[in-house]
Amino acid sequence: DEKMDETKKTKKKTAECCGYPISIFFIVVNEFCERFSYYGMRAVLVLYFRYFLLWDDDLATSIYHAFVALCYLTPILGAIIADSWLGKFKTIIYLSIVYAIGQVTMAVSTIHDITDANRDGTPDNFTFHTALSMLGLVLIALGTGGIKPCVAAFGGDQFQEHQSRQLNTFFSVFYLCINAGSLLSTLITPVLRAQECGIHTQQQCYPLAFGVPAALMVVSLVVFISGSGMYIKTDPEGNIMWSVCKCIGFAIKNRFRHRSSRYPKREHWMDWADEKYDKLLIAQIKMVLKVLFLYIPLPMFWTLFDQKGSRWTLQATTMTGDFGAFILQPDQMQTVNPILILTLVPIMDRLIFPLIQKCGLNFSPLKRMTVGMLFAAMAFVSAALVQIEIDKTLPNFPSSSESQLKVVNIYNRTLNVTISPNEHLLIDSFEVQHTFRHTFSAISRCLFVNGWTADLNITNLDSIEPSSWCLTAVLLVSLLRRDFVLRHGEQWCEFSRKFGFGASYTFLIPSTVFSTDCASIIEVEDMKPNSVHMALQIPQYFLITTGEVMFSVTGLQFSYSQAPKNMKSVLQAGWLCTNAVGNIIVLIVAELGKLPKQWAEYVLFASLLVAVSIVFSIMAYFYTYIDPAEIEAQIRKEQGLESEEKEKETLEMEEIDESQKNDQEVKQTKI
Repeated sequence: DEKMDETKKTKKKTAECCGYPISIFFIVVNEFCERFSYYGMRAVLVLYFRYFLLWDDDLATSIYHAFVALCYLTPILGAIIADSWLGKFKTIIYLSIVYAIGQVTMAVSTIHDITDANRDGTPDNFTFHTALSMLGLVLIALGTGGIKPCVAAFGGDQFQEHQSRQLNTFFSVFYLCINAGSLLSTLITPVLRAQECGIHTQQQCYPLAFGVPAALMVVSLVVFISGSGMYIKTDPEGNIMWSVCKCIGFAIKNRFRHRSSRYPKREHWMDWADEKYDKLLIAQIKMVLKVLFLYIPLPMFWTLFDQKGSRWTLQATTMTGDFGAFILQPDQMQTVNPILILTLVPIMDRLIFPLIQKCGLNFSPLKRMTVGMLFAAMAFVSAALVQIEIDKTLPNFPSSSESQLKVVNIYNRTLNVTISPNEHLLIDSFEVQHTFRHTFSAISRCLFVNGWTADLNITNLDSIEPSSWCLTAVLLVSLLRRDFVLRHGEQWCEFSRKFGFGASYTFLIPSTVFSTDCASIIEVEDMKPNSVHMALQIPQYFLITTGEVMFSVTGLQFSYSQAPKNMKSVLQAGWLCTNAVGNIIVLIVAELGKLPKQWAEYVLFASLLVAVSIVFSIMAYFYTYIDPAEIEAQIRKEQGLESEEKEKETLEMEEIDESQKNDQEVKQTKI
């Protein structure tokens, strides 16, 4: 009682502004910076794996989803640390420090000049960069996951009892900050990545793309610490998840001990915990297990949903992002999701769902979740159709048992080239035959072949010797006309070329280059620019986001309504675990599936989700909705813990509390 009185006194002294505790402004800014940091880093992560570390698509996808899975497992650890040991405030501080160190480590790992001793633009020690980036990702996962269950709850602790309206507004602003941070960072960091930077050689600017999120995480930590003196800090109250785990463990162990047929059966296997644990706790766990059982099929939805940042981003790299007025980077397509979320959530809540209800249809939460799964499956069918169109435009790359050969004739007459044993090529002067190159959106690759009689200096390139070739990847922010200047002593000329997305070119420089003012340079288009437009991805993003609104928002709302109030953290942990398992499934399929065509993998995932949605609909059909408060009240009454009058008052207070918090809980979908 003395402790409660002391807390009340502390709350009365809390400084306010416009009716809100001043401390929550620090928390809101902290959340915006942290979400910017996380989503900004994640937006360019798979491209960093693919085009900096030079991993193949499957390995890049696998490591990406392993990282996301870890981010959704560590919140359980963060909740246990906060509730049982350090409290929310210290947990946020310590794990944010780990988080910031991870972001800085990740940014350092992307500096190619650190190991580029020969200054050719490519790191000489990929092991160093890989090890450093993996360390950074582990630290980031521990940080972002560990603070995830703490920040929103810590913000809620700052409000007094009479500030329920302000508390509702806080969660609305908190949710807005999450989406604003996600949207802005997904727009900005791909632009930063597309810039050119470097000490010795100019390459895609991954250090800037990862450095800005790292800086925002440091700012987030500084802002949060700045408000330290204004926060209401509660002591750890004990972790309900640990109590639940111990009770379930005892029930299983006790049931195993009494497995003989001479022992009478009990109505529910959790009843074997009666000898040690309170009946109310056992009843609450039964309600939670009933919901967790429904969670079993749910990971498959997340398996599809989180591929927005991996497979779909890689798909966008083989498409053109030229929208005329602006150029869209492949990793910027992910911004379609938060934009649609902010648009579709109010439309669904205010228009679609009420309209369905007025039509007399019973569109229950579990039915909404099933429909959400089907929308996600349709999104992958749409992605498969887009992939089929992309495949039509791609060249025939050699298989793993074949090699590539490019033959360039810089002699002044036709040459007959014989390739053992019996293949003959007739190549005219300054002509190229047999070339294949990999595509990448917003990048053109230029191969210069020097037929001049002496060394040449070319802007954007090192000096190239006569009759030798030099390959350089010219990285473009947009479809720009690139200017090149060729120089030898006092002689010089220049030419320009507008490059397309994903194209590959060879420029043949004859000995007459200066006498013709560069007009004699011969251009060979080894690979045509990407022709399938990124706009074709919009339908699949619309479908997956519609599925997210119906599945994720409704799923959280259903879970909270079907579990006791003191068990909501357990259900939150279970919900996050379904996301982690979904990402692990992607990892397994990417590494073991090895389907020959990407569209076939999309169809496989869509088929699996349809099958899972059918299973889930059957489980939902047999599910009976309950009122946890009523069940708890009945058990308390049976145990004589409170009178009927007190029980009615408790029920009324819980109903009021639930109605006030309903909007808050739904708005935390992205937390």
